Amino acid sequence: MSQVALKRSLSDVVDEYNEKHQGARAVVEALAEAEKHARAQAAVGSSFGGLTSLRLPSVRDIEQSLKVSAWGHVYSGLNISTIAGAADRKRIKLALENPPEFTIENIRETFGDYVSRPRFHILKGLAEVFCNLDPAFKSHTKMRVGVKGLPKRVIISGFGGYSDWGRDRLHDMLKAIAAYEGKPAPTFEELRELAPLREEKIGETRGHGVRVRSFANGNAHIFFDPETLKTVNRALAEFYGDVLPDVDPKNPEKKPSTAVSKDLQYYPTPKAVVDLVMAETYIREGAEVLEPSCGCGRFLDALRAVGANATGIEYHPGRAAESRAKGHRVMVGNFLEVTPDPRFDLVVMNPPFYGKHYAKHVNHAMKFLRPQGQLMAILPATARYDHGLLGGEWRDLPIGSFTESGTNINTVVLKKRAAA
Repeated sequence: MSQVALKRSLSDVVDEYNEKHQGARAVVEALAEAEKHARAQAAVGSSFGGLTSLRLPSVRDIEQSLKVSAWGHVYSGLNISTIAGAADRKRIKLALENPPEFTIENIRETFGDYVSRPRFHILKGLAEVFCNLDPAFKSHTKMRVGVKGLPKRVIISGFGGYSDWGRDRLHDMLKAIAAYEGKPAPTFEELRELAPLREEKIGETRGHGVRVRSFANGNAHIFFDPETLKTVNRALAEFYGDVLPDVDPKNPEKKPSTAVSKDLQYYPTPKAVVDLVMAETYIREGAEVLEPSCGCGRFLDALRAVGANATGIEYHPGRAAESRAKGHRVMVGNFLEVTPDPRFDLVVMNPPFYGKHYAKHVNHAMKFLRPQGQLMAILPATARYDHGLLGGEWRDLPIGSFTESGTNINTVVLKKRAAA
C-alpha cells in the first residue's frame, strides 16, 4: 500500500497512536489531580467559594477522540478526500465518526483500494456525480469520444433559499472535474461567488468551466464550457471503455436472429448484484427457475440456497462444466436456438452486453415463462436510456457494479411479467 501522501509511514502513525492510547489513563488521572488542586486553590478553609467541578474527560473520551483523530489524520494524509468520489466521501466520513480499531490491517482494508487504484476512484466519482445529473451520462455509447450531441446543460434543483442541497451537488461536480484534471477544488468563497444565495442574487455567474443561471423557483441551469464538456466526455469514455456493436461492419443492417454475439465476452455477475436481484425477487421453495447464459453458476448457487429448482443454459462448455461441478443442472447450447418450454416461474439472466444483442435474449426468454411468470434481466444502461427495444420496470444498478468482472459500463435491471 502506497504511503507517499503521508509525511510519515503508516507504522509510525500507528506507533504514535498506540503510545498515546496507553497513556490515556495517566492523562485523566493528572487532570483529576489538577482539578482537585484548582478547587483547593480557590477556597479558604472549608468555605465553598463557588468554583464547581469541571467536566473532565474520561479515559474512554480520550481514547475515542484519539481514534477519530488518528483516522482523520490518515484520511487527510492519503488525500482520500480528492481520490474518493462524493458518495464514498460521505460514506467514509460517516463511518469515521465511530471508526474501527486503528491498526495497519484496518487502515489497509478501509483505504487500500483508493491508494492502489486512485485513477479508478477519481473516474468512478466523476461518473457517479454526472450520472445523477442526466441519464445521458449513463450511456457508454453516448459518452464515446467523438460522439456529437453531448448534454451541454443540466438542471439542479434545491438552489433557492438557504438550502445547501443544490450547491453541494454543484460543488461535488466541480470537485470531481478538478480531481480528474489534477487541479485544486473550488474553495468555499469561490463556490459562494458562483452560486450565491437566492436572496442575494438571481441571475448568471461564471467560473471553473461552467456558467450558472439561477432562477427564483430554486432551480439552476448549469451550462458547460466546450473544454469542460470535452473533459467530462474523455473521463467517462475512459471509465466506461468501449463495448463493440454486435453487427457486421460490412452489412450493419443484417442482424441474424439466433447467431451468438460475435464479440461475446464473459462478465460474471458479481455477488453484490446477485444479492440485490435476489432480494427484489420473491422465490418460493420449489419454484422452477431458468438462467440462460448461466456462466459459472453464481445465480444458480443463490437459487439453490433458497430452495428453487434451477436450470441453466450455457454456450461455453468450460463454464457449463464449472457449474455442473457444483452440482447444478446445466444444458450446453445456444440459448437462442433452444425450443421454449413455458413452464418456468422465473427467468433470471445476465445476457451479452454488446450492442443490441441482449434484446434477442430477453424476448426469447419471455417465451419460457408460465402465465404471470417473471423475468429479471441485468442489461447495459443503453437498453433503458438509448435503444428503447424493451418495456418493463427498470432499476439502475450502482455505478461500477460490474468492475470486478472487467467492465465499468453502467447496468440496469429489467423486470417483466408474462401475460396471464
